[in-house]
Amino acid sequence: MEEELSFFISLLSQEMNDFGFYFKIGWEHIINIEALDHIFFIAALAAVYMLKDWKQVLVLVTAFTLGHTITLVLSSLDFVEVSSSWVEFLVPCTIIFTAVSNLFLKNFSSRAIRINYFLALFFGLIHGLAFANTLRMIISQDQSFALSMFSFSIGLEIGQILIVFLILLLAEISVGLWKLTRRDWIIFLSSAVMALAIEMAAERWPHQKDHANRVSIGNTYQKSVY
Repeated sequence: MEEELSFFISLLSQEMNDFGFYFKIGWEHIINIEALDHIFFIAALAAVYMLKDWKQVLVLVTAFTLGHTITLVLSSLDFVEVSSSWVEFLVPCTIIFTAVSNLFLKNFSSRAIRINYFLALFFGLIHGLAFANTLRMIISQDQSFALSMFSFSIGLEIGQILIVFLILLLAEISVGLWKLTRRDWIIFLSSAVMALAIEMAAERWPHQKDHANRVSIGNTYQKSVY
């Protein structure tokens, strides 16, 4: 009985250590100066919301995490292969598209900005490809893949919530204290991240030799953009 209890405690301790390890990786995947493209995308998504919309934003963040996790799992398990240079290029393109869609918004009702849920989920699929190979190399064979992915996703989710909260707080200050209109705030933030994303996209334009690379089902070797 004592041996079984000792084994259970040891196993639980190992799983807690694994959870903390991959939680930290997920957290640093977003709370990191090298994750600016990820942060810019979150900023573009959150630009149309105010602090009072926090419930909608939580759904938005969760949709992005879900999309991110789906392709992260598929790529890590060798089901999806995409040229890493194209992934690097497409990530800033998701920022540009989201920011441009913000600029055309004139009605900020819940129904009008519901498209952001789709953008978060769909573009999350692209962002997930960017980190797949790095995470796959980190996961040890004796560690639970499911626990690793779950821990990573939780860390990513908490980090994104922190970023979104700071953006919503800045929006509230800009509109409430600095007397910007909501429309002006959206134009300012969306234009700023779009300009930075355009520069990123130009720097990451795939070389001609990469144009022949194909999207396929099979083995993957993906490097991280972060």
